[in-house]
Amino acid sequence: EVLADLVGQGTTFVAAQGGRGGLGNAALASARRKAPGFALLGEPGEERDIVLELKTVADVALVGYPSAGKSSLISVLSAARPKIADYPFTTLVPNLGVVTAGSTVYTVADVPGLIPGASQGKGLGLEFLRHVERCEVLVHVLDCATLESERDPVTDLDTIEAELAQYGGLEDRPRVVALNKTDVPDGQDLADIIRPELVERGYRVFDVSAVSHKGLKELSFALAGIVAEARAAKPHQEATRIVIRPKAVDDAGFTVTEEDGLYRVRGEKPERWVRQTDFSNDEAVGYLADRLARLGVEEALLKAGAREGAEVVIGPEENAVVFDWEPTMATGAEMLGRRGEDHRFDAPRPAAQRRRDRDAERDEAQKAFEDFEAF
Repeated sequence: EVLADLVGQGTTFVAAQGGRGGLGNAALASARRKAPGFALLGEPGEERDIVLELKTVADVALVGYPSAGKSSLISVLSAARPKIADYPFTTLVPNLGVVTAGSTVYTVADVPGLIPGASQGKGLGLEFLRHVERCEVLVHVLDCATLESERDPVTDLDTIEAELAQYGGLEDRPRVVALNKTDVPDGQDLADIIRPELVERGYRVFDVSAVSHKGLKELSFALAGIVAEARAAKPHQEATRIVIRPKAVDDAGFTVTEEDGLYRVRGEKPERWVRQTDFSNDEAVGYLADRLARLGVEEALLKAGAREGAEVVIGPEENAVVFDWEPTMATGAEMLGRRGEDHRFDAPRPAAQRRRDRDAERDEAQKAFEDFEAF
């Protein structure tokens, strides 16, 4: 499952949501609860295993067989300093270089060598091919001085094109062919032989050499022109920003279901309250019971058939809290104040007191009138 494709500067995505913070006892104080002796715990954050895949963003991608000379080319086209050696798969991660040709500045990526079966993952092909996806131009670097008798530049080109076609999504990218290692006499001879066929196929062909720097200027300016055309044809777009919105949930809703003799409570609020409760603190546990009762959980349990002592589970199976239910209505706890309240600090409101006094006087007068007997 692809969670997000982060394209463009400033694009963000929240892969694992943090938990809600807790509340200290001071935050739980109110006019009726003067000195709460408990706090609400913070919720744990979300835990996920995420695989991050880097897709190199470059204007030009150098593709070809291992040891075709791609790293050598990028080292002379730009200031990049890739690892260069005379054995295959020297490059295991793309090398990026910045090339300046006239007024155009563009980036070049040296994609690690591709072999037959790369589109199916052979030789880490899928790891390498994904770096080509966002490049505007593909440069086939063909080795004209290969010592492998069963290979030739045209066959190499056909093989790489077949792998690119199998991978998909690259059919519309312009292609350029760089016949590399033409500083070697045999290499130049081979380049002269195969050039007409490549031109006939519609490729722009350049004879280059990383050693003698032959043809590099022509290649760099040709690529600059193609990149400039691609940029001009592409409308300017702001970076795609992924807006993270909380999932739509019924915050106050909950369900009570009977499961083999126990009663399971599921809901956003009950489960969150359980996670925030310090069960080593009796006052905090009582506060949880009050909240559940006010939400209507007790009434729902009674309607579902739960009785005192019934096993009640709050939360999913893998992370649930289990307890023996003691309904507050059965214990008379509903007549008590809320946890943390001190009724000694309660002060009657003047208006309410005056209203009660008037009601009492009226009731007394009414009773006296009813008891009055005429002579």
